[in-house]
Parts: sequence; structure tokens; C-alpha cells
Amino acid sequence: MNEKANCVVEDNGLSPLEPGGQPPIALDDERRIKVLSPGMLVFKRFVRNKLAIAGSIIIIAMFLFSFVGGALMPYGESQVFKGYEIMVKNYAAVTRNDSLLYTVAPGQKFDTIAQSRMILAITKNADTFESSGVSYTLTKEGEDLYVVGSLSVVAQGKGIKNKFTLNPADGVTLPGDFTARFEAAIAAGEKSFETADGQSFLLQTSKVQATVSQVREIAIASKNVFVGRLENDFSFHLAAERALADLTQAGFTINGQAYAITRHEDGSATLTDTAGDEIAHVSRWIFKESEVGTVYPEGFASAVQQAISEGSASFTLLAADGQEQLFTVERSNLQYMVRTQKPTYKIMVYYPPSQEHWLGTDANGMDVMTRLMYGGRISLMIGFVVVLLETVLGVILGGVAGYFGKWVDNLIMRLVDIINCIPGYPIYIIIGAIMDAEKVDPTRRIFYLMIALGILGWPSIARVVRGQILSLREQEFMTATEATGISVSRRIFRHLIPNVIPQLIVMGTMSLGNIILIEATLSFLGLGVKYPLASWGSIINAVSNVFVMTNYLFVWIPAGLLILLTVLGFNFIGDGLRDAFDPKMKR
Repeated sequence: MNEKANCVVEDNGLSPLEPGGQPPIALDDERRIKVLSPGMLVFKRFVRNKLAIAGSIIIIAMFLFSFVGGALMPYGESQVFKGYEIMVKNYAAVTRNDSLLYTVAPGQKFDTIAQSRMILAITKNADTFESSGVSYTLTKEGEDLYVVGSLSVVAQGKGIKNKFTLNPADGVTLPGDFTARFEAAIAAGEKSFETADGQSFLLQTSKVQATVSQVREIAIASKNVFVGRLENDFSFHLAAERALADLTQAGFTINGQAYAITRHEDGSATLTDTAGDEIAHVSRWIFKESEVGTVYPEGFASAVQQAISEGSASFTLLAADGQEQLFTVERSNLQYMVRTQKPTYKIMVYYPPSQEHWLGTDANGMDVMTRLMYGGRISLMIGFVVVLLETVLGVILGGVAGYFGKWVDNLIMRLVDIINCIPGYPIYIIIGAIMDAEKVDPTRRIFYLMIALGILGWPSIARVVRGQILSLREQEFMTATEATGISVSRRIFRHLIPNVIPQLIVMGTMSLGNIILIEATLSFLGLGVKYPLASWGSIINAVSNVFVMTNYLFVWIPAGLLILLTVLGFNFIGDGLRDAFDPKMKR
């Protein structure tokens, strides 16, 4: 039976059934019409173009990298990374001292005017001087050692024939044996006297008046430099200076504490306490710490001076943690720079690629990969927004010019010619300078940049749209739309413009890469996207000198590759769309 049935079908001229029980597709079948639709034909031509598929994959990868990658990245676009790093830093500057240095007692004042008057008194070999109404005494107690005292009146009195009655000054309490010692000094014709408690007084008398003044030591002028724990203690400093001036003394005592003096061949000396710990080092070298609050390790001053005298380039000392610390000594003009390795909390500038930062960090200590992701968003956004703005302006003006013709066409085409004559980059430079002067916010700056690019880029699209509409408006379907009374705007934007869309798609795709290149160029010149925002062009702009360009390739090469791949991807897609829309093109 089955064989007979098949024979009947064949005898009737009918085609056999397709596998699956479906009847075969005829030439007028609806299913064949769907397969042969223009959109499907364009799509099939496009996917057969290997370069177009490669371009599509590249652009999809760029979008995923920029938008999805930026959302998944744990770092922020402007996040600055810091950390500790062992660095060789300046520790102290050492200079030979050839001038007098002043140490002033607590609560006393000895200003620069008084210091200059003291120098003048030294040149005149005077033992007193005045400054700002204050009388001072000057005592030379050793080579390059002067002790300055201030005179204060403690008692005054009148009398006759060396018989005076003294009255204490306000707020002054005189020692118990003061009057007896005063009278003894008057009788002996002395100019000074000392009480039992060690206080010294100066005596000035006339026939009818006597004045007693007390000398208070308020300042030390010496060329010695003290470095150590008690370097700013005035009493310790004065006692040490007096002991050092007397070469026969091997120590001194102050405030009940004994100190030993160890003199060195180079003229310096070390002061130690009874336990043998170094209290201060005395020399003619000024030590200036590079960081405020630096506490020199024990023996630092003597080790530096020894290294300088021996011409040694380095020395080691025990640090506070018990570890040996290496110091280097380098001469710079008239001073010596002491350097050492110190853990420093610093910005991670130009760190190489690592597990935490796959592409390293840039000049601002920011993650390069994160900046590339966020920069890709801005670069791609600028490209699409500018192309959209160009297309809208070009379609409207080109459509109106092509449909109406005559004086409307002439007016719009002259406007196109004028804009084409405007040099783009000088305009961008002027706009960038204005925005810099006005300190425009970086986000607003991006929108101004897109507007400028869009306004100067629409004429080419307007010319294409006008040319296409000029050839389409005389065809039969346009005559039919006019006869049916369809409005002018509907004729242009519903019947003419759709026929130009394939060319617009190709032009937009091709110009996307060009817009990204223009934005990268402007950002590289400092006219585009500004810090802290990033774009691929501004990332390359950060490489401002040959040293960075040659030594930190990981900073700028990835941005350059992303620009290259993105532009190539859009160009490949544009070429593929052009071939797909025009079957006459060679594929």
C-alpha cells in the first residue's frame, strides 16, 4: 500500500514531503520571504566578514572591560595607594661652625640687637655694653667663650663719707650678711663683693650715693656645638663650657651630678655621666636634623666627626631597637650630608605590576588598570554621544536641505561650507584655555567637549543625507506620499530618512574610532578630560618626559593598545556594515 501511495503522489506531480513531515518551501512561501528579508541578508553578509566579527568581539570586550570591569574592581577611580618603603633619606646636615652661637637662660631675653652690641664690645675690649636700655656685663672666660650677664639694681642708698644707708629694691630680698659684706667692701674700696651663699654683687659709689647691682648670667656665646641629651640645659652648658675652657679639668659637677670629660685629638670632647653613658658631644660642627623631632642615637655626633676626619664614606651605630644602622656621609659644598635607610610612608608612585595592582600604579599612586576601566567609559561615552549629536544635526539639516532645495538648500550648504572652513584644533585649544581660566568642573568639561566635537562634525553627515534625499525625492513612492496628503515632516523623516539609515550606520560606525582618536589627542594635549577623571588619552598624557616613557612602559602602553584596538574594532565593523549594505561591494 505504501509503495502505491507514493506512486500516486508522484503521478500527480506533487513533490515528496521533507524530512519531519513538513511540505517543501515554494518560491512564494512565507517562510522563504522571511529568510530573504533585507535585514537577514545584511546580517548574513556581515557575519560572513571575518574582520567584522573580529571588530565586534573587540568592541564587546572593550565595553565589558570598561563598564563591567569597573563595577567589579575593588578600587576607586581616584583612589591613591600609600605604603611603607625603605628609602635612603637625608638624616642630618653637618657644617663646620666658625661663628659664635648663643645659649640663653630660661626666662631671659638676648635678642639680635643685643648680640650685635656684644660683638662691638668684644672688638673694643669692653667689659660692659648696653642695648635697649639694659646694661650687660661681658666676661671672656676662655678662647671663643664669653659669658653675658645682666645688671639689675638690688639696693640703693645715700650717705656721706662712706657711710650709706641702703634700701632694697622692690621685690628683692637681700641675704642676711648683705649689709656687713657691703660695708666691708666700702671700707676696703672694692668694686664688688660676694655673700656667704655665693651671690655676687657689683658696687658703684659716689660721694653721696651708693648703688648695688647683681649680675645674673643670662647668655653664653661660644663656638662650641653641643649635641646630646642636655644640650639645651643652660646650667649644664655653662658649667661644661667653663670646664672645657680649663684644659686641666677632667670633669665638673652641676646640680649634684658629676660628669667626666674625654677630649679627642680633633678638638672635640665627649661628656659622660658616672655610669659612662654619653650625655653630650662637643665640637665645632653644627648638626641640623632633616626631620623635626629626630633623636640622634648615642655616639652619633662623635661617629660623624670621626668619619669626616678619616674621610670615611659610611659608619654604623646601634639603633634604639638594638639593630645596626648604616649611615653614609657625603660632602656637598661646605657641608656634609648624612643619610640612612628609613621606613617611609609614601605614595606608591610608579610601582611595577604586582598581584595587588596588575598593571602597576601611575605618577599619582593610582591603580593603572582601574584608571583604564573608568577611562574607557569616558572615551566610549564621548564617542557615542558625539556621533549621536552629529547624526541628529546632520539628518535634520541635510534632510531639510535635500527635500526643499532652492534657497533653503543653498543656505544650509553655505553654512556647511563655513563650518568646514573652521580649523578644529585651534578652536579646541581656545575652548580648552577658556575652561582652564574659568576653572570648569572636570565633569562639565566633558559635556562641553562633546558639544564642541558634535557641532564641528555634523557637516559631513548633512552632505550625505542631502545627496541621498535629492535622488530619492523624485521617485514614485514620494509622488504617492505627496498625492495622499502626508505632511512634509512625515515625508522626510518617515519615508526619506529611513532609506538613508544604512549609510548613516556605516558613517557613524566609521567615525566612532575617529572621535575616540580626537578625544585622546585633546586629552594628551591637556585640552580634554582633566584630573581626577580619566580617559585613555589623559592617561597617556601623564607620561610627560622621556625617562618615564622609557622606564615605566606599563603606565602608557596599555592605554595606547586599548585606543588602537577600539579604533580598529570600529573600523572593522564599519567596513563590514558597508559591505553588507551594498552587495555590489567586493566581499
